[in-house]
Amino acid sequence: MDEFLRLSNVHAYYGESHILHGVDLTVRRGEVVTLLGRNGAGRTTTLKAILGLVGRRTGSILINGAESVKMAPHRIARLGIGYCPEERGIFASLSCEENLKLPPELVDGGMEIDEIYKLFPNLYERRASPGTRLSGGEQQMLAVARILRTGARLLLLDEISEGLAPVIVQTLARTVRMLREKGFTIVMVEQNFRFAAPLADQFYVMEHGRIVEQFQAGELQGKMDMLHEFLGV
Repeated sequence: MDEFLRLSNVHAYYGESHILHGVDLTVRRGEVVTLLGRNGAGRTTTLKAILGLVGRRTGSILINGAESVKMAPHRIARLGIGYCPEERGIFASLSCEENLKLPPELVDGGMEIDEIYKLFPNLYERRASPGTRLSGGEQQMLAVARILRTGARLLLLDEISEGLAPVIVQTLARTVRMLREKGFTIVMVEQNFRFAAPLADQFYVMEHGRIVEQFQAGELQGKMDMLHEFLGV
């Protein structure tokens, strides 16, 4: 598998606050990568730095071979990136289906509405319901589904399992597996280790804005003592 995303010596700032301190990571095409770490470790800022949504960033961020560190966010999105933020960003006054129809097609290959409904039958049942009447789990499904409409092949997912019932978390886990099988490349920020562990091909552990450990899925069992130290899992 060739590289879809490479960060090299990335520093990121919000105003005078220096948040990321030389982050290096590589994501190969078609794999799932999980960023682990405590709150404040810099995981969400890493996703936002990829998208250009921080005050300032330096270093190198190659997306599908294109250097993006000097690009504006709207140009970065057109490299084929979809972002599902922790706060979901559902338009409350629009129906479920209107939310799905809203995103622009950034690159060719976005999923049709019918494909989305096959993937998320709950959304089909609630297609006429306004965003305010969707459950937390339905809102999360909608947030994920919406970025699939854009044609993005690199998906950045921020805490998609947070605060959801176990049955919904299981549905999202099946969705991540299915997307991987379809060739999507996924970077997840997750606090829920039980959710993330079976899904990821590669793990990066962050602390204080730095990568402190990186390992493959096959090394997971041998890293549990380290994970307990850093994460308390």
